[in-house]
Amino acid sequence: MGEGKEKHSDSMILPTIPSNDDYAADPEVWDLIVVGAGVAGAALAYRQGQDHRRVLLLERDFSQPDRIVGELLQPGGYLMLKKLGLEDTTDGIDSVKVHGYAIYKDGKYAAVRYPTEGYSADVAGRSFHHGRFVQKLRLRAASQQSVTCREATVRKLINDVGEDWSEGQPVSGVKYKAADGSIREARAHLSVVCDGMYSNFRKPLTESADVVHPSFFVGLLLRNVALPYANHGHVVLAEPSPVLFYPISPTEVRCLVDVPGPKLPADLPGYLRSTVAPQVPPELQQAFLTAIDNEAIRSMQNKQVSCQPMHQPGALLLGDAFNMRHPLTGGGMTVALSDTRLLCEMLQPLPSFEDAIATARSTAEFYTKRKPVSATINTLANALYKVFCVTGSDAHEEMRQACFDYLAKGGACSSGPVSLLSGLNPSPSMLVMHFFSVALFGVGRLLRPRPTFRGLYMCIALLIVASRIILPIIWVEGLRAVFFPSLAPKPLNNVKRVESLRSMGSMGGSTASALASSASKGLSKVR
Repeated sequence: MGEGKEKHSDSMILPTIPSNDDYAADPEVWDLIVVGAGVAGAALAYRQGQDHRRVLLLERDFSQPDRIVGELLQPGGYLMLKKLGLEDTTDGIDSVKVHGYAIYKDGKYAAVRYPTEGYSADVAGRSFHHGRFVQKLRLRAASQQSVTCREATVRKLINDVGEDWSEGQPVSGVKYKAADGSIREARAHLSVVCDGMYSNFRKPLTESADVVHPSFFVGLLLRNVALPYANHGHVVLAEPSPVLFYPISPTEVRCLVDVPGPKLPADLPGYLRSTVAPQVPPELQQAFLTAIDNEAIRSMQNKQVSCQPMHQPGALLLGDAFNMRHPLTGGGMTVALSDTRLLCEMLQPLPSFEDAIATARSTAEFYTKRKPVSATINTLANALYKVFCVTGSDAHEEMRQACFDYLAKGGACSSGPVSLLSGLNPSPSMLVMHFFSVALFGVGRLLRPRPTFRGLYMCIALLIVASRIILPIIWVEGLRAVFFPSLAPKPLNNVKRVESLRSMGSMGGSTASALASSASKGLSKVR
């Protein structure tokens, strides 16, 4: 199932960025090559252009993307956008301010607002057509005099002598297929790979990658309908898994139906009518059914990606290329923009990137320093998805109901979790505290008005369910990297080995090959 590429679904098409194919004007060595002009890539290219770096931004297709995810930017993501100087990219695209969430279960709502007190009035979530937002970011990148935008498909990374890169060697650029079909090389002091969820470079630039496909999102567009809570995202705790509604323009609402499993139903419209529609809030049911009949039904497979990236001189991974979480909470762009800002802060003090080893040392802690933010958002998204799905277990249903009732209480019970979800307070310890607070809240309900044998059994089962949900997720993220980043392993040994390889390169092919093999074996992984 695809996303309906044959005909663009958006009525507002922003200008396509022209490809600059004036190869004669290219420098011999770029300061930076950015592979992929999505949210992270375009923002990085713009920020580095602001710092007067010579940047080559390579993208397979600079026309406006057409996707059904990446349409909700959390307040924490908007703050990162402001710090990158790109907050105006949400203007002029019919974006909608989002102030919180409304959760619907069994005919009842629990409404929670983002805790934005103390921030400027513009700090809120933003929802929009994904393609419009990305195109605005690309236009801002292209406006920088030192940024060259070029349509190309990057095929390989290359080493110092222009050969195909292999582990243990510094990355010195890329080999790409240009728009005219020719195969060209571009050299750079630093190459940042942010080529998205289908990255071709995830495997060579990571020690290991765990890719899971938990479900599909089926997307519908509802027109001229008012959501029960204006300027709020809506989460319907349906069976077997959640359904999302959120505005993407003043007159349009996106509906995303989560369908768990490796395949979609053979009769997808029939499934939506018979299984999903009866569980949709009454205020939205007619618009939902109308969208099934009149609008394109689009789908995409969801991914959860957790990698152990190598700290490779001359190259870095960024964005969905190496880290994804379930899109239930809309945290992907917040993580991407946070990572982009962190990387820019690490690069900013360097007068140039010419010394790949010095640049690698300056960015040595990137993969660990990003962890508290990324791990909080990743863990929350993946844990909430598991909690909100129906499994048929009584203990799991108790956890699901406890989560709804805990948020409905308001006060710290809602502001704490929502501050985590919004990206405004990315604290792993607070996440764990609130998660088990929900479980203990459920335990307390089971013990009232007086304990029973069944109640005690369910209490134990509920705590086991909670532990089985969150602890494996935290383990995958890495205990030390999440809670004690300063104690996480720093992958500097590989930098030293590559430095030795470069200094000894004149010894000849066999010696260099042996050194490369040694460097490859010594690659450090980040947990």
